[in-house]
Amino acid sequence: MNKEIIKEISLNLNIKENQIEKALELLSEGNTVPFIARYRKEATNALDEEQIRSIEEVYLYQVNLLKRKEDVIRLIDEKGLLTEEIKNKIMTSSKLVEVEDIYRPYKEKKKTKATEAIASGLTPLANFILAFPTLGNLEDQANKYLSDTVLNTSDAITGAKYIIAEMISDNANYRKWIRSNTYLYGKITSNKKKDSVDENKTYDMYYEYSEPIKQVKPHRILALNRGEKEKILNINIEIDKNVILQYLENSIIKNKNSYVIGEVIEAINDSYKRLIEPSIEREIRADLTASASIVAIDNFGKNLENLLLTPPMKEKIVLGFDPAYRTGCKLAVIDQTGKKINVSKIYPHEPFNKTEESKKIVLDLIEKYQIDIIAIGNGTASRESEAFISETIKEASRKVEYIIVSEAGASVYSASKLAIEEFPDLHVEERSAISIGRRLQDPLSELVKIDPESIGVGLYQHDVPNKDLKESLDFVISKVVNKVGVNINTASPFLLKYVSGINKKNIEKIIEYRDTYGKITSREELKKKKLLTDKVYEQAIGFLRINDGKNILDATGIHPESYEVTKNLLESINMDIKDIGSIELIDRLNNIDKNEYVNLLKTNIYTLEDIIDSLKKPSRDPRDEMPKPILKSDILHLEDLKVGMKLQGTVRNVAPFGAFIDIGLKNDGLAHISKLTDHFIKDPSEIVNVGDIVDCYVDEIFMDKNKVGLSLIPIK
Repeated sequence: MNKEIIKEISLNLNIKENQIEKALELLSEGNTVPFIARYRKEATNALDEEQIRSIEEVYLYQVNLLKRKEDVIRLIDEKGLLTEEIKNKIMTSSKLVEVEDIYRPYKEKKKTKATEAIASGLTPLANFILAFPTLGNLEDQANKYLSDTVLNTSDAITGAKYIIAEMISDNANYRKWIRSNTYLYGKITSNKKKDSVDENKTYDMYYEYSEPIKQVKPHRILALNRGEKEKILNINIEIDKNVILQYLENSIIKNKNSYVIGEVIEAINDSYKRLIEPSIEREIRADLTASASIVAIDNFGKNLENLLLTPPMKEKIVLGFDPAYRTGCKLAVIDQTGKKINVSKIYPHEPFNKTEESKKIVLDLIEKYQIDIIAIGNGTASRESEAFISETIKEASRKVEYIIVSEAGASVYSASKLAIEEFPDLHVEERSAISIGRRLQDPLSELVKIDPESIGVGLYQHDVPNKDLKESLDFVISKVVNKVGVNINTASPFLLKYVSGINKKNIEKIIEYRDTYGKITSREELKKKKLLTDKVYEQAIGFLRINDGKNILDATGIHPESYEVTKNLLESINMDIKDIGSIELIDRLNNIDKNEYVNLLKTNIYTLEDIIDSLKKPSRDPRDEMPKPILKSDILHLEDLKVGMKLQGTVRNVAPFGAFIDIGLKNDGLAHISKLTDHFIKDPSEIVNVGDIVDCYVDEIFMDKNKVGLSLIPIK
């Protein structure tokens, strides 16, 4: 481990060096992030998953940066041009771009105007000009360099200026100053391309747009990039060029009385316009895009985490309803365990309008299968289907409620290999209805089957690096799956793949064993039957649950390595393993001196506290603490709204500029960041998260656009 890098990480992340060292040591031993965060708190002083992942990422970046520094030093040294000053500059650089700036003059170059001039022997003439002579004249000097490739003095002087222009462009100090000045004082501008078509006026705010680079918001950068990619916008970086040219002149011109001043100024102007300006603009735009992508990916990750933690509708029989017009609405009855027990189709909408026939089918299904909730997908014909269901359930013989469920990604899942294997005899739309129903029953188990980019709880997910997005979202899913825990006997392969340490081979063995021998009755069985190696068992077992097994501890988050401590704790307070979760045990555990028991049981405070929490709530599901989805029995229309009206809604998406809230209309309402609270916030996620149930107020109604603006601040 590199001590200097660890010191740098400590400063950047505000984490103690010994915590970083321990986290890196545990990672190097093959331990997973969820395992370290949950079961090695005593080693890292309770670093969480995000912190451990950040340590790993920053350390890898710094290691790669150091490797590049060493490579650049070696490459310059091989040319015999390395000095202590250059070496020190490289080693003290904190960013890759700074290292590349220093290396630029020593790089093997492609064919350029300057390399052609150098090949023609004009370097001495360029050096003569940069010496700012006052005696003699330039033509006489240039005359010395005429050749087969340099036919006259004008060509010689032009070639020398190309060399000077490239020397200026290759100067790391000049580039650093210009880059910084452009960041601080430049503006990013856009205008609509001539003859471009923007039918929905998606980019109308960017038709004549200008904003200081240092103030531009990340989501605007991604919107501008998309507008440019779609050939609707022209994007530029604007800066006062005179300030930069004056800086270069002051830095380069050593003698203002020299007769070559005019040529040097021409070389400076050429260097900036042809070489530096386009390069710096590309760098700045790439930097802005990279920063905006990080924010967008982080935003998507937060939204996904909260969506995955949506509480399951346990022990409910659900009717999944996939709406459509011409092809009919697909219905799927799902029992309490998520099993499909009926699939049917109705045609209540245009062009068939078989309303009464459809109503009878739905009412018969409600009666026959004792349906509790209807989950309606939010796609095409969703609100018409809501109106139909809202009227139909009024005639039902039992209480039935409904909810609008996001069907983002349902079609992707329905056509996937997994869905085909699961339901080979069904059509794509019928599988989609099952997915919609299951999303309500157990959102986590169903959503892990879908490519996370298709779940639709972010913005600009198609405009950020796919690899970075995938890695981030996979991390989020893994974090949530391990936080909730997985029932080893019912988990799908898609859910199991996110369990700490488990690989494809392990999953195949578990599924095959379940299919052959039935229910797994203990964690120990996984080890005895060699379904998991010792290392995988250590990493995964605490996150795998055996409900109704031989050992009640197997249903908890207590790791088997702590079973002995757990039993000793129970014995010391005269309780038994069968008392887990009882009021008497909870009372006794609430009254113990934890510090005293740490010494008595020869454990640490973190492990002891986790054991106590698990003994109090052995089947605790962190999702139960999240807000429950809003169930409905009637419909809301835009015409029903008035400014100032108080409503209850569900946060469906959180963007850097505000929150989209489902209040029961066709389109989600938008609460702008300025309407979320009466004090300044940088990010809407400081106030709301996906899945939150919020009281909100109608702020604006746009009848022509069928949209509504909302506020979380009461409107007087």
